[in-house]
Amino acid sequence: MAKTKNPPPAPSREELTTLYEVASAVGGTLDLRQALAEVMKLLADRLDMIRPTVTLLSPDRDEVQVEVAHGLSSEAVRRGRYRRGEGVTGRVLETGQAIVVPHIRDEPRFLDRTRSRAPSPNEDISFLCVPLLSDNRVIGTLSADRKYPGDEGLESDLRLLTVIAGLIARTAVRLEGLNRDQSRLRDENERLNQALQDRFSTRFLVGNSNRMKEVFHLIHQVSASSATVLIRGESGTGKELAASAIHYGSPRAKGPFIKVNCAALPASLIESELFGHQKGAFTGAVKDKPGKFEQADGGTIFLDEIGSITLEAQAKLLRALQEREVERLGDIRTRKVDVRVLAATNRDLEAAMAAMEFREDLYYRLNVFPIFMPPLRERPTDILMLADHFVEKFARVHNKDVRRFSNTAIDTLMNHAWPGNVRELENAVERAVLLTTDTAIHAHHLPPTLRPAERPAAGRETSLAGALAAVERDLIADALQAARGNMAEAARLLQTTERIIRYKVGKYDLNPRRYR
Repeated sequence: MAKTKNPPPAPSREELTTLYEVASAVGGTLDLRQALAEVMKLLADRLDMIRPTVTLLSPDRDEVQVEVAHGLSSEAVRRGRYRRGEGVTGRVLETGQAIVVPHIRDEPRFLDRTRSRAPSPNEDISFLCVPLLSDNRVIGTLSADRKYPGDEGLESDLRLLTVIAGLIARTAVRLEGLNRDQSRLRDENERLNQALQDRFSTRFLVGNSNRMKEVFHLIHQVSASSATVLIRGESGTGKELAASAIHYGSPRAKGPFIKVNCAALPASLIESELFGHQKGAFTGAVKDKPGKFEQADGGTIFLDEIGSITLEAQAKLLRALQEREVERLGDIRTRKVDVRVLAATNRDLEAAMAAMEFREDLYYRLNVFPIFMPPLRERPTDILMLADHFVEKFARVHNKDVRRFSNTAIDTLMNHAWPGNVRELENAVERAVLLTTDTAIHAHHLPPTLRPAERPAAGRETSLAGALAAVERDLIADALQAARGNMAEAARLLQTTERIIRYKVGKYDLNPRRYR
């Protein structure tokens, strides 16, 4: 009759408590070294293990290095390196099998490379070493000395260390993955931050006029400081781009850049958005929420359309600017914030102050360094430069081979007053890029609002024929421009007769001499 092997004894209460505390330690932190240090201390304090040690496989060498140990000096830790097959630890690394040395004084393979064990004839020391395994791959070892407890005691220790090694291995792999992800995110964040700095540098504020050169100079002067800046100008002049250029050209470029469109926020919510609120501060406040000022801590907050905020919110904003501290709705505690403030408005703040709609003290707090963005009508020399910039941008975005404007299109652009400023020009060019079917944008591709001469007079019929006539006029004008006013050459370019061209020139009141 075959002898049945006795099952291993159940873990003691002390062992179960230790396992629970080990699991809590490795699962309660994202710091691998901290977790390992806590586990090694538990093994020493709870189970009387001596010099519990974790080694981890070096990513660039085929050896393990002591990562964390309890009871070893820093010099001993530095010496704790083992190649595959070298000593007991190296053998575990090589085979992936645990090794138990009942009496280290009788084991020739035991190297004591850390030199931490003074020989003592009165002590009988055992050594246990188990692998840290991940997908059957050895990623390190867990080892410990202990006073020889007898063979059964060693078996119990081996089972316990094997379980703990499994917990450590899973945690090490998880944290290694997290560290890789965090490193990748840091690299990606650095790349994106650099891209943002490039994108929002002043070169993306396109213009070569004297008015824009002055703006570029002011942005360059103020970016390196922490001064509050008030950017003023009509809608569509590029105030947000100027604010972005200031932030990404400043020492705070790596900090957050929080944009707030004050005009888009209801009066009842603007304080909550800017300064945050506590749970229960009002109906719907189901949890604590930091405001935009707290989110911008260490960076910059951009308050667009600042002239639209309520007088009550202005008072709180003034305190935030003066004291650099905010108070959430429903809270009595103040929070310090390190924030640079940029603001923008298209409103006449001086008139708003006279009408008692804007606080005078807030105005002077904001108006430390004013920058005026000129309207496009005051910088006509920049129109074609901007238009070319937008053609290149939208041709790339929409994957179209559009390269230039026709002469009639250029005339149309230059003769328009641009009440919507750069934003209106950008939208007009994007529309034209989408409509054109060749490499050039013609006048008829531009919005009708840009072609006042083509608007039908009272009683004039608006029809397909009228639209086609406008296109025909543009094409003939472009051909005359290319042919320098020579109608025979223009006819050849348009693949028609000179007689038809002469008739059309008279019909559309075109003067060939103008194109010579």
